[in-house]
Amino acid sequence: MHPTHRVRPAVATVAIVLAATAAQAQPLPVKPIRMVTGSQAGGGTDITTRAIQQAVAPLFGVPVIVENRPGTAGMVANEFVSKQPPDGSVLLVQPGSFVTISPQLNASPRWETLKHLAAVLQVSTYDLVLVAHPSVPARNVKELIAVARAKPGMVSFASSGVGSNFQLAGELLKLEAKVDMLHVAYRGSPPAVLDLVAGRVDTMFVHVPTVKGHIDAGRLRALAMTGTRRSALLPLVPTIAESGLKAYEISGIEGIFAPTGTPREVVARINSVVAGALATPEMKASWASKGIEFVPNTPEQFAAKVQLDYDRTAALIRAADIRPER
Repeated sequence: MHPTHRVRPAVATVAIVLAATAAQAQPLPVKPIRMVTGSQAGGGTDITTRAIQQAVAPLFGVPVIVENRPGTAGMVANEFVSKQPPDGSVLLVQPGSFVTISPQLNASPRWETLKHLAAVLQVSTYDLVLVAHPSVPARNVKELIAVARAKPGMVSFASSGVGSNFQLAGELLKLEAKVDMLHVAYRGSPPAVLDLVAGRVDTMFVHVPTVKGHIDAGRLRALAMTGTRRSALLPLVPTIAESGLKAYEISGIEGIFAPTGTPREVVARINSVVAGALATPEMKASWASKGIEFVPNTPEQFAAKVQLDYDRTAALIRAADIRPER
């Protein structure tokens, strides 16, 4: 899997300014806007969606409602939104795994996201942290790899479910480091983290805010970050690439989609309004506190990112022989 290409801020800023200028004269949806997410209430993307809702409701001038439709790792929400009128009144807010991984593992036949949904805006990017229970005799990735090689199949890594970004991060480590580790799938992050803190599993790739309190208290040990740079929330923790696996990189995203067929001018206007809200100092500070980042992007740039991640995910699923749960 090749490193994820991040949008260069300077290029992205110019592009979004041009798109915003062109979109200013375009109409906003006149009906109440429903922001649908496959995240459960209180989940990571649900929190993101509600923050966006509060920021954009005054700008849209119509009620903005958050609607949770969890199920089948995001596919319930994906399919629901894809069948709604393409007028901008129903939007989908999903983590990247729900639109690049789940359609390949949890839909039959395989669901090609950009045939059913129109990309509007990538609202966040974030890296994961690899954490270990203190009983694991490893303080960095090199030591973890050594332990895994000495005990093939004995070192476990938890995830929030089969096909989750957390699992793919572990499978990529196995492939790049050429080690055998045991994947333990849970139904969501909370029970996985609970068992990790209790020492019933050894390691996990997870969002930084989810485990930072445990790291600070010494209940978990942070070994490395999965992205190309260190996290501002954990500045002393190196990246996996810094630790010797130079080709390793995996990151998560969240984004907004509309039903396919939504007029380009409506997509551009929604992109402009939401991007403007996310660029305010208040929203930048809110995102930073969650360990996520927003870089302005056009619908075309976001669509290209989704397709790239979809294709790379397909290659990793094949290489790791990941199979859906039945």
